[in-house]
Amino acid sequence: MDSHTADENRLREEICHIGASLFNRGYTVGSSGNISARLADGWLITPTDACLGRLDPARLAKVTGDGTQVSGERASKTLALHRGIYANNATTRAVVHTHSTHLVALSLAGVWKPEDVVPPLTPYFVMKVGHVPLIPYDRPGAPAVAEQVAALAGKVRGVLLERLGPVVWHESVSSAAFALEELEETAKLWLMLQGKPAPLNEAAIDDLRRAFKARW
Repeated sequence: MDSHTADENRLREEICHIGASLFNRGYTVGSSGNISARLADGWLITPTDACLGRLDPARLAKVTGDGTQVSGERASKTLALHRGIYANNATTRAVVHTHSTHLVALSLAGVWKPEDVVPPLTPYFVMKVGHVPLIPYDRPGAPAVAEQVAALAGKVRGVLLERLGPVVWHESVSSAAFALEELEETAKLWLMLQGKPAPLNEAAIDDLRRAFKARW
């Protein structure tokens, strides 16, 4: 087995493991959400309308660099969104999208600011996630949404799609999922607190920038 095949097999297993973990803990339900990973010769992406809790490594869609599917079940309808992120951020190795309850609720109740859906409440949110803008509603898989997200791919680590949920990208499937979880938990905190707390002040955020290279 050559190194490319071994890497692909590892990524297939990681996508399925992370998908099951997110599904089993309620970050996504039914057949919502999707996960992709960059390969040397294209991408792997979960099939359209697949349940993330029941993914089969052998049935993941494999797509070439020009977007042609070469194996697996039919690729997710959000393929263009994923490809746009990869095309505009060379360090991105994986993208995770879920319909996480608290983030969808936040998009309905009203975000903190359009350019920052939640404030910098905790140091780990600042360190692991950073700025997350809101993308106004359009239908799932809409080309206009893919274009908006692609334009932001090199500037932020994730976005919140109004009424649909977060899309987060990172250097591995696991790290993208971890950042998404941090974002969801921060939205949960923000929604559950009756008296809205003050964000971390600029001195605290600047300290995180110096100590941990936080992107805020």
